[in-house]
Amino acid sequence: MKKHMERVSFQGEKGAFSQEAAHQLLGPAIEVVPCQRFDDLFRSLETREADAAVVPIENTLHGSVHENYDHLLKFDFPIVAETSVRIVHNLIAPPGVAFRRLRRVYSHPVALNQCLKFFERYPKLERVPFYDTAGSVKMLMQERPEDAAAIASSVAAGIYGATILKRSIEDDRKNFTRFFLLRRPEQVPPLPKAAAGKWKTSLVFTTHNVPGSLFRALSAFALRDVNLIKIESRPLRGKPWEYLFYVDLIGRIDEQRLKNALGHLGELADFLRVLGCYPRGA
Repeated sequence: MKKHMERVSFQGEKGAFSQEAAHQLLGPAIEVVPCQRFDDLFRSLETREADAAVVPIENTLHGSVHENYDHLLKFDFPIVAETSVRIVHNLIAPPGVAFRRLRRVYSHPVALNQCLKFFERYPKLERVPFYDTAGSVKMLMQERPEDAAAIASSVAAGIYGATILKRSIEDDRKNFTRFFLLRRPEQVPPLPKAAAGKWKTSLVFTTHNVPGSLFRALSAFALRDVNLIKIESRPLRGKPWEYLFYVDLIGRIDEQRLKNALGHLGELADFLRVLGCYPRGA
């Protein structure tokens, strides 16, 4: 019997950095499902068009992808793994297009903003926002303008048969994006035996809007020496000037001290949901 090849959705066209993250997480033997928007990606998992989804959650330079924090709350898809991808931006054009003829450069706005030193060096080049890095390469190869290039990965150049004119033009070589792997709840296997320090747990909660409420909520972890490695606030829809708090911590939800901490937090919080428990990425 032929083995089922997992279908994995991501935002962007083939050759996007999210596709690289998907292969890091699940290996080469997957069928990729490109989606134009992040909500399309989550819907693909909901409608079973995809078996898993890979979403960017934060970048070391640009910060958090706030839209996906909102989607994690809206859709009940547990986080089961994470990985980080080194972001290397390349200037890419159709074959035969010379650098001296360029006047426009297309890419995702975040990618354009991560190459500002390059644009300072070549002020004649106009930055043109596009919905996706790899998608900008695909568009150029379809339309074949003689004065335009794109910023994207070397993988995208290879997929669409484009030429790399300049490599690694990003401002900061320590440019990484962190990705989550999501699955439907019934797909999540029991936690294997492993050291708690090699695992993360992500959760979201709200507190009463009174003085000291956040301090008391976080003390549930401090009192038990639970290491919080990230906290992110997001507006709470329908309640102006109130917030959701997203937290990443070191540990597993089957640890007794973490069970106690979550029980304590549950008594203090208006709302609490564990978003996932997963191995720490490299």
